[in-house]
Amino acid sequence: MKRVLTAAALVPPIVYVVLWAPSWALFAVVVIVAFLSWREYADIAGRMTPGAAPPLGYAAGLLVLAWPGETWLLFTLLALLAMSLAMRAENLADALPRAAYLFTGVVYVFGCWKCALLLHTAGPHWLMYGLLVSWTGDIGAYYVGRSLGRHRLAPRVSPKKSWEGAVAAVVAAVAMAGFYLVRFVPSVPVAQAVCLTVAANVAGQVGDLAESALKRGAGVKDSGDILPGHGGFLDRVDSTLFVLPVIYCYLRLV
Repeated sequence: MKRVLTAAALVPPIVYVVLWAPSWALFAVVVIVAFLSWREYADIAGRMTPGAAPPLGYAAGLLVLAWPGETWLLFTLLALLAMSLAMRAENLADALPRAAYLFTGVVYVFGCWKCALLLHTAGPHWLMYGLLVSWTGDIGAYYVGRSLGRHRLAPRVSPKKSWEGAVAAVVAAVAMAGFYLVRFVPSVPVAQAVCLTVAANVAGQVGDLAESALKRGAGVKDSGDILPGHGGFLDRVDSTLFVLPVIYCYLRLV
């Protein structure tokens, strides 16, 4: 019940911000959610390598979200910064892991949320579609997996996830998010909408497992406890962080 109530409280304001609020409001919300996600990522990374994700990550992430130029140059500079900061480690054996955690975390959290802003610039319905791919897929996987799940999908990483739930996630995403895309972005052919939705949802499921692997490596069950029934913000958006870049790549390439 907590899971349902939390979603019911969060979804309406998110839909409003995505579809009708001014761009500055969306940017503010993305910054807040990205900062909360980074805080939880930093806690997970810090359990494995102390000092791996310093507070400087917030400033670097904000720069990623606001950067208007070529992102490859920005990420190159961030990689160099991460390597430079890693030299401060008392144990130099931690230098490379620290640099890797910092750079990967900034790209993972803030780089993926940057795609949310870019999708919204292309059209609010594109961002709404991306969120629906994640939301409806999660719902399908959760309820079908709980009731019908028999075959474990990745028992070493996330024992409760099943192949039945994974298939249900794809079907639910195509039925709901795919329909939304065709309805509100009619320039996208039905076949492409289906293929894109399948690819994006599968990416989202990989994202969910990737975050589970990080938590298992750090020895924690949830990334946080800020969302009743869901855990932390990173637990709630782990699939979305993988979904949005796939959709943005489609926009750029197709």
